[in-house]
Amino acid sequence: MISEKNTLIGHIVEASGSNFVAQLISEEEGFVPELTIDGHNVRIGQLGSYLMVRQSGIFVLVIVESMWQELDAEGELIRMLRVNPLGEITAKGGFDRGVAHFPTTGAEIHLVTAATLEVLFSKYSAADFKVGKLSTMDAVDVYLDPDAFFGRHAAILGQSGSGKSWSVTSFIQSTLRSMPNAHIIILDLHGEYGTKDWDPSSSPPFPDDKVRCVKAADLEIPYWLLTYEELVELLIDTDDPNSSVQIAFIRGALLELKREANEHLNLGYITVDSPIYFSLEELYKRIRAANETTADFGKTKTALTGKFDQMMVRLLSRMNDTRYNFLLKPEKRNSSESLPGLMRDFVGLGEKNAKVTVLDLSAVPFDVQPVVTAQIARLAFEFNFWNPQCREFPLFVVAEEAHSYIPRGHESGYQGAKHSFERIAKAGRKYAVGLCVVSQRPKELSETVLSQCSSFICLRITNPDDQEYVRALVPDSAHGILESLTSLSQGEAIAVGEAVPTPVRFRVTMPDPPPNAQDIEYAGMWSRGPEETDVEHIVECWRRQRR
Repeated sequence: MISEKNTLIGHIVEASGSNFVAQLISEEEGFVPELTIDGHNVRIGQLGSYLMVRQSGIFVLVIVESMWQELDAEGELIRMLRVNPLGEITAKGGFDRGVAHFPTTGAEIHLVTAATLEVLFSKYSAADFKVGKLSTMDAVDVYLDPDAFFGRHAAILGQSGSGKSWSVTSFIQSTLRSMPNAHIIILDLHGEYGTKDWDPSSSPPFPDDKVRCVKAADLEIPYWLLTYEELVELLIDTDDPNSSVQIAFIRGALLELKREANEHLNLGYITVDSPIYFSLEELYKRIRAANETTADFGKTKTALTGKFDQMMVRLLSRMNDTRYNFLLKPEKRNSSESLPGLMRDFVGLGEKNAKVTVLDLSAVPFDVQPVVTAQIARLAFEFNFWNPQCREFPLFVVAEEAHSYIPRGHESGYQGAKHSFERIAKAGRKYAVGLCVVSQRPKELSETVLSQCSSFICLRITNPDDQEYVRALVPDSAHGILESLTSLSQGEAIAVGEAVPTPVRFRVTMPDPPPNAQDIEYAGMWSRGPEETDVEHIVECWRRQRR
């Protein structure tokens, strides 16, 4: 009979390197579908639950992948389990990933008590980075290893409505409670983590004294911080037959302008990528002059005459578009001396000291979004790359909707953003710059970025292509538990990778307060909601590009 003292439920009948098959004991031998252990109800063979394989002093922790019934040779009904090995429990109660001593057929398979699971999942409890509770046993808290999660990059993946924003909020709230000197930068593409101008009731889901919300227009990430490559992407259409002439001319003009505008700094060596001021209006004048250049008293055209028509139209139209003012017409960041102030605001060391900096990019034009996100990633990397005390001041960048500006393919206009984030993914760990990509379409996200993530928080994913892609990213031992990706409830996740001692299905702690990302109540609004709305205000916001 199964009890708190006798937890035997079956025996291994087949073993391979990736999974074991077990036959459960019969009803005559004491099988029951559900019992109470340590005051908790346990369903035998529940998918995603943990079991222990014991044999000759070896204890292998396994997770249930599937359960079925079949008839044996004598026509008797038997219950079978397929389980995936996760690691070994040591004599001192510790846990080692991987299996060095594989059990043979006949090995006993036992239930795992709540006390054992608490010891297992409390491995990283010293840092108190608690993110939720075990789905199959809600008395067991789940902790993440903050050094692995923040320092070796992470990915939070799930379809729309699965709870990504709530998970991000919950994780950061837990971080601020346990690590109050954090330095987190959030790229907020939909205004979910800040205050919305049109909704006075909205507010950041983090303590007021620890968060600063900055709109892109107020932060002012100026054009003169763009690299030469990014400036070319912004100003030049590569399909223009004269693009090669334009690119070559821009390089020389840019170098001259930077040298002329910064002679007083005595920098010495200046390149086209040096983060120093130059006048965009002066650049336009030089382009126009080159475009109108003639020889022989105006009788003969030069190699540059008329080669910049399309580029001039492109540049002038953007300079006259108020949506681009924060980038092309900065009011505060109009000198090289303003860069330290920008960097202080960026990492939370500005006039209002903050541990979480929310960069609201919701009003940034779609076509310039990759340029802005590239600058944010580059500023984060460069800040600690040149910081001698970078190991004492680690940064963590949360890239919401990452697939929209860090694409997998080689799309025109996205190369700057892709390069900046891939540089953090590949080298950020050395300079204490961590990255968390949040996406509903992992297959459309940069392969390089995802391959460098050591931890994955997977919420519900129903798209077959995305499911297969995620399974290919994680270790083989987690493939079984990922079979349940489509059946996860809202706010339920599967964590795999270095931040957890073993793959785990858990329920994320509800954020308090939640982000500004609640589902719309269609039934309620359409049955008892207002019959009118302020159309004039909507048009005003549209015209002013203000949300």
